[in-house]
Order: sequence, then structure tokens, then C-alpha cells
Amino acid sequence: MKLHAYGTPAHATTTVLGRISTSPVTASERPDTILVGSLLGPQTLQGYAGALTTQILDRVAASTLPCPVIFAIPSLDHLADGDVVAITPQGYVRTLYRRQSPHNTLFATDRCNSYCLMCSQPPKNIDDAGRIAEHLRLIDLIHQDTTELGITGGEPTLLKDDLLRIIAHAKDRLPRTSLHLLSNGRLFYYARFAQRLSAIQHHNLMIGIPLYSDLDTVHDYVVQAKGSYEETIVGLHNLARYDVPVELRVVLHQLTVPRLAKIAEFIYRNLPFARHVALMGLEMTGFTLPNKELLWADPWDYQTALEEATTYLIERGMHVSIYNHQLCTIPRSMWPYARKSISDWKNEYLPVCSTCTVRDACGGFFTSGITRRYSKHINSITADQFATPTDAKGLAAT
Repeated sequence: MKLHAYGTPAHATTTVLGRISTSPVTASERPDTILVGSLLGPQTLQGYAGALTTQILDRVAASTLPCPVIFAIPSLDHLADGDVVAITPQGYVRTLYRRQSPHNTLFATDRCNSYCLMCSQPPKNIDDAGRIAEHLRLIDLIHQDTTELGITGGEPTLLKDDLLRIIAHAKDRLPRTSLHLLSNGRLFYYARFAQRLSAIQHHNLMIGIPLYSDLDTVHDYVVQAKGSYEETIVGLHNLARYDVPVELRVVLHQLTVPRLAKIAEFIYRNLPFARHVALMGLEMTGFTLPNKELLWADPWDYQTALEEATTYLIERGMHVSIYNHQLCTIPRSMWPYARKSISDWKNEYLPVCSTCTVRDACGGFFTSGITRRYSKHINSITADQFATPTDAKGLAAT
């Protein structure tokens, strides 16, 4: 799915954020609005934050326009009313928020203090302090009926006080929106940081933190940071101490699957406060690619271990989900716990999936990895494979 576009800039001297509208808005709404359309002129655009058009404008005419404009954009079909974009002096149009999508994420920072072997977003050591104002502005422009907003990176906690500012601002501006923060949890080793986060009293905040083993040596190796296991475990307990909800994430690959049963037992005995446990398939992108021979495991081959770990936690009252897996690769007993977890803009299916009865309930594939490696056991599930004709429909309902 297309999320970004390029065109020719005019009057775009700084990056500008705005909410998309395909029709004129009132004067009071214009400072927050980027108008999309044609026949743009000085009177049409008066007071707007910016404008986008597929038209090819004469540079002299473009110079008379009263706001930043990106013109000669090949297509704007991916944008809809209520979306939020950033337009840059280089003519780049970045989609930051999509009104009709349930998968919206604020990308907090490129920096990270870990270097995970399967990181899908390899970190960059850059100065991103200038992003904070953009993050706060984005929150101002997001529709208040948005169900959930993710915060990711990099490692968002490296923003420190600025991350707390962002969460507090989201609490005030988006009172009905849940926040799901992805973090390695290491900076919550410092109890004061966990306490200050708790003091914000966000109405619906969840922090997703990875745990790759019950052994410190294995976890530290996967994370490529010595001492990260201790920091993460202490951080998790500090968050629990201050009543900040946490989700545990276990990415399944050759280094984690052999001890999956032990990880499940460790979670139940030592981290029973976790509100959710996500057992996650591997995304074939980023650092996973150079490490694929070390990491890749066919889900078909570890389905028994997956079933045992999931069942162990479920039977002990824990909330468990299976992410990033295709239904044809996991036991039928695990289907009720499988989620369509891949964001819609990076989710695809193979041609063989087109006739599958349960495709609408299946997690599918990451676009980034669909041409690289996937299970050898992908197949189309037909209605005659169900005990009754209504079973497939019932699965979709779960």
C-alpha cells in the first residue's frame, strides 16, 4: 500500500503538517488543513496550511500561491479526508496518519540502545530532537475517535522526558485513544522513570516489551547487548510496581523456539502481572536478512512447541495471542488465539491464498518478506476440511 508521494515544491521552506481535505473548509479549520484538489489559486488557498495537487503548475503561477504547495504529484489516490501528512521542502509527502486505518503509529526515534539480531527497523544514531514538535503536532491533528495509536522506533524511551511529554499530550488531546508503546524496557530499570510514567495516569496505556529467553545469556545474545536481560526484568517489575500495564513479546526463531516451554513457565512464575503475551512470527526484513540462516524456523516445524506454550499459559489464566502466523501452519486448536496482527499497509497474501476459506481470519504475510522466505507448508484451506459448514464462518467471528 502506498503511503508516501513526491512532487514539485513551491513555498515549502519548512516541513508542514496538516489534515487532508478534498473539499474547502471553514476559515477556522484552514490552519490545520492541507487541501487536495485542482484549479488552485491565491484566493482558493488563502489561510490553508498547504495544498497538494496532481496538476503541473507554471512556476510563476505557483510563486503567487499563499501557502506551501506540492504539485505535479503522480497520484494522490492513497489519501482520504482526515488523513494527516507532512510536506517537506524537498517535495516529499509523508503519510503520518490514516483516518480509516486501525494501524496508526507514531515513529518516535531512529535511535536504539539494543541491536537485536532480527530488528525490522535497524537503528540510526542521529539527532532527532527536532522530531518532538512534529510528534506533538501530529497528536493535535489525529481524529479524537481514533481507537488506538502505536508509539515505536528505534527505542522510544531514549526520548526520556520528551516521551513523557508525548504521552501526557496524547492523554489530553486523545481522551478516547489507547496507546501501545513498543519498548525494550531497559530504561525502566530506573524506577523513577517508571514512576513518572505512571504518574501521567494515561487512561489506556500498554507497553509491549520483548523477552527472548528465560536465560540471560540467550536474551542478551539476541539483543546484542550485555546486561539487557537484567535491565529488562527489573524494568518489567518496576512497571508492575507502579501499575503500568505490560505486554510481553516473544519473537519465534531458531534461538528462542528451543526454550519456548521454559519461557512460558518463566513468564507465569516470574511475570504473572503481564496483561498479554504475544508469540510472534519472524519478519524477513532489516537485520533478519543477513542473519536469516541463524534465525529462520518454519512455523510448521515448531507448531507443537507453540501449542504447548500457548496452552500452558492459557490454562493458567494468562491472555495469549499468536501474531504474524498463517493459519495453515499452526495447529487447528491454536486458531482462536491467532490474530491479524500485521498492519494493513504491509500485509499481503500469496496467490494460493485466494481460494482459502479462512483467508479473512488469517494473519497473512509481511510485504517485506513475501518474496524472501516463508513456510513450505502454505496451502489453501477448503470448506470440506471443517467439521461443519459453519466452522469457517465461526472462526472469522472469533
